[in-house]
Amino acid sequence: MVQSSSRLAAVPPPLDAGALVEKQRAYFESRVTLPLEWRRARLEALDRVVRKYEAEILAALKADLSKSAEEAYLTEVGSIYGEIKGALKHLKSWMKPRRGSAPIVIQPARAYQYSDPLGVTLIIAPWNYPYQLSLAPLIGALAAGCTAVLKPSELAPATSAVLAKLLGEAFSPEVVAVVEGDADASRELLAQRWDLIFFTGGTQVGRVVAEAAAKHLTPTVLELGGKSPCIVDRSADLEVTARRIAWGKYLNAGQTCIAPDYVLIPPELKAPFTELVKKAVTQFYGQDARQSSDYGRIISPRHFERVRALAGHGKVAFGGEHDAASRFFAPTVITDAPLSSPLMQDEIFGPLLPLVDCPSIDEAIRFVRSRPKPLALYSFSKDAAVNERVLMETSSGGAVVNDVCVHFAAEGLPFGGVGESGVGGYHGQASFDAFSHKKSVVKRPFLLDLAMRYPPYVGKLGLFKRLM
Repeated sequence: MVQSSSRLAAVPPPLDAGALVEKQRAYFESRVTLPLEWRRARLEALDRVVRKYEAEILAALKADLSKSAEEAYLTEVGSIYGEIKGALKHLKSWMKPRRGSAPIVIQPARAYQYSDPLGVTLIIAPWNYPYQLSLAPLIGALAAGCTAVLKPSELAPATSAVLAKLLGEAFSPEVVAVVEGDADASRELLAQRWDLIFFTGGTQVGRVVAEAAAKHLTPTVLELGGKSPCIVDRSADLEVTARRIAWGKYLNAGQTCIAPDYVLIPPELKAPFTELVKKAVTQFYGQDARQSSDYGRIISPRHFERVRALAGHGKVAFGGEHDAASRFFAPTVITDAPLSSPLMQDEIFGPLLPLVDCPSIDEAIRFVRSRPKPLALYSFSKDAAVNERVLMETSSGGAVVNDVCVHFAAEGLPFGGVGESGVGGYHGQASFDAFSHKKSVVKRPFLLDLAMRYPPYVGKLGLFKRLM
């Protein structure tokens, strides 16, 4: 997110973040962004350029993360088309004031909630889904009538360059500007006064962002991470469970914020589950995943070394092959990892799947509740009562029953974390809401100016009790 990268393609021009913010603020203060027509036109312009540069986007994701065109379309490109389409379809209704209720004591009156654009916003995007997680919040910003400065991750330089190119073609810098660069650029941007900061990345950097925002009392949306658990009940269909967990874990070489981070499983199921995960991995990627065009690579040498170090905590049940030169790390299952080890304390963000002995649902729930609230939680059981109990007795940003990761794609559901896994949510209308201020408005006529609201109040207590 804000780390430096030796693979940065080019040194960006000197950044004057203060001047850029003031340029956008002057444009926003002209009130040109308020009408529906302006917002629709900006979304349509975005739709045109992302379609125009689709081939370059796919090539950039291949260069940065070794994503196949199919995986990139499934997890990044296609979802952006869907977000733009949904915003264009529903924008008019999102912008309409939402009705509230006015109690009898203030009648006659009508109550509404207006959505005001927050203003000049900063979007800091991560490297793991560098295209999708840059443009999804930008769609919300434009729909809400905001301007935006986008800081892509320097760890995905090819995608960063394509984003700068296509957004520079679609928008003037007072509407949308892309700032490329390393940690110094991020620090300079964070030093400015914004009307909203939208950050996607790790919890540690999220704290830095929150601290910078607090200096200006700037609201934030923090899409962070954490260790997302899978709870496997004895009644689960073990083969389907293993296949679905393997898909979500090894997608993008494990570099997904909502990837299954560990599995809580009855001890007697651990060995057959491991074999079924191995079977699924072979079905997905063949006998040697490094030969598969569908299996990604670790983003950078530093992260590769981090994953390799994590793999040393516990016993490798299968996988573990790796190659530093190509940043390949095979799909891996690990058992017997100490619960105090970095593998079980830190977010893995790589293709390592620890299995933790957990003989009962009671113990699984206690285990999850004893740790920071995760971004996602996955419960696998044929018993609906078990799944419902897990949902009711744990707290997580989102959850899925008998599958993983798919809640990210559910239309109409906000996506976000809770506690250390994040603040706020987005997707669809929630993206519009994230970049809007909800203003409460009451409208009253001059008629029927009831005397009961005015002093003196002596003798009116009984009336107030009846009316309120």
